[in-house]
Amino acid sequence: MDYKKLAQLLFPDVDKTPEDLEALYPPRQLPEGAKVTRFAPSPTGFVHFGGMFPVRVAERLAHQSGGVFYLRIEDTDAMREVEGAAAALIRTLADYGIVFDEGASLAPDGSICDKGNYGPYKQSQRAHLYHVYAKMLVEKGLAYPCFTTEEELEQLHSTDKKAEIKNTDWEAEAEKRREEMLARRTFTMESVEENLKAGNPFVLRLLADGDGEKKIIVTDLVRGKLELPENEEDFVLLKSDGIPTYHFAHAVDDHLMGTTHVVRGEEWLPSLPKHLQLFRYLGFKLPKYMHISQIMRLDENGNKKKLSKRDMGANLDDYKRLGYCAETVVEYIMTLLNSNYEEWHAANPTAPFTDFAFNVKKMSVSGCLFDINKLNDVSKNVLSRMSADEVYDKITEWTSEYDKELYSLLVRDADYTKSILAIGRGGKKPRKDFTVWGDVRPYLDFFYDELFEIKDTLPEGTDMADARATLAKFADVYDESDDTNTWFEKIKAIADSLGYASDMKAYKADPTAFKGSVADISAYIRLAVTGKLNAPDLYTVMHILGRERTLARVSASL
Repeated sequence: MDYKKLAQLLFPDVDKTPEDLEALYPPRQLPEGAKVTRFAPSPTGFVHFGGMFPVRVAERLAHQSGGVFYLRIEDTDAMREVEGAAAALIRTLADYGIVFDEGASLAPDGSICDKGNYGPYKQSQRAHLYHVYAKMLVEKGLAYPCFTTEEELEQLHSTDKKAEIKNTDWEAEAEKRREEMLARRTFTMESVEENLKAGNPFVLRLLADGDGEKKIIVTDLVRGKLELPENEEDFVLLKSDGIPTYHFAHAVDDHLMGTTHVVRGEEWLPSLPKHLQLFRYLGFKLPKYMHISQIMRLDENGNKKKLSKRDMGANLDDYKRLGYCAETVVEYIMTLLNSNYEEWHAANPTAPFTDFAFNVKKMSVSGCLFDINKLNDVSKNVLSRMSADEVYDKITEWTSEYDKELYSLLVRDADYTKSILAIGRGGKKPRKDFTVWGDVRPYLDFFYDELFEIKDTLPEGTDMADARATLAKFADVYDESDDTNTWFEKIKAIADSLGYASDMKAYKADPTAFKGSVADISAYIRLAVTGKLNAPDLYTVMHILGRERTLARVSASL
């Protein structure tokens, strides 16, 4: 077979060589040890929570080493592509602090544009590059065409694939496919010319030289040494429309873009032998591979299952709607990626996560477990560490989209709102009142007359006469200029006057000697002023509400 002639017949319009492309995409000039990583999603829908694991690992590897992290859109499967998904993906990742040094980016008008010198960064725009290497493989006798006539296409389209799969004898089917593959390898130049003249489409297949009974050894940076069967399948490189498969496109792109480390899900492990073989055929330096385990969840029986697209927490866009701030999700992911992250963060509570020395060797091989309770704990801690100004900015942004009534109240007087949000913030043990932004409304609604209502009731058996007497006495003695000690001394005096213990030690020593304690007296006042039995520091609450509103509520409660 004259392979050069065959290559020219199949790719008559390809006039460039691999050497020409090497000149267009020269090696990157980076510091010693710098890593070049990428995130290369297919725009087929929302960003899965599990997708944040490889993207964060890739980002950390690149930026910790002074390298480059880029975004490549793998949109070669037009049937699965969702319109607008690529732009939505970029916006979602940006919300979670994923910053790309180059790659597919958003233009001011919302369209996808390129940033960097190694584009195009959409695979659908790189067909001319793949064809150069496809032609080279044919010239070397390492790839060959498989033609399909119109009649065969019609037969394929009319075949019930589901019924075929259901009734398949797998061993017999595998042997049949093997025989068909070997038969496809035999063809003549004349048959190629006839098919091309007839306009019959062809796919380009790799001529595999592997033996499935033999093993290849490869080192995965997460899983260590792996033994995998050699690839013996003549897999497709170019589909009949000239668009490459993932296998072929990613090899060419990773080479030309200078990718040093490939981070992807463990579902790609069975394809690794194909990729090793393809890189060898193309003469490319092999990148280092990391195959990350899938994110798991516990089902109702306590068994581990893959976090599927339909599970709560799978869609990254849901977190914003549910009121989780981006910092929480980032923090939670870091705790799952490296087991020592929590210990580090406890010792460095104010340091950004980027100061943490991420280590691939501390990643779990068996897979991480998605735990909503753990996420909520992380969220409480993250929100408690924010300043009142930070919380104000984030809660007003969230309510502007998800709670417009509350938003209008929060922004009506920014200083007033910030004074509320400042309660209990700062110090070694800040309050942890919020898990998600949706918790803010029930926490501070009583500060706004439009939302105020009595929500709780006094415990059964409460002496209502004492409750009314407490409020009446408090209204008589309340002075907004009192400091916190003077204010509380007055409440203790009310307790003593009604037969309640003002000294908690004395009450605990002999509770039967009193009607109750100063805590009960405070509860009567707290319920009148806030409508709740549990609320932030009552002295601070009254000062924020002001004397007039405080006494008005006490009077209304009376």
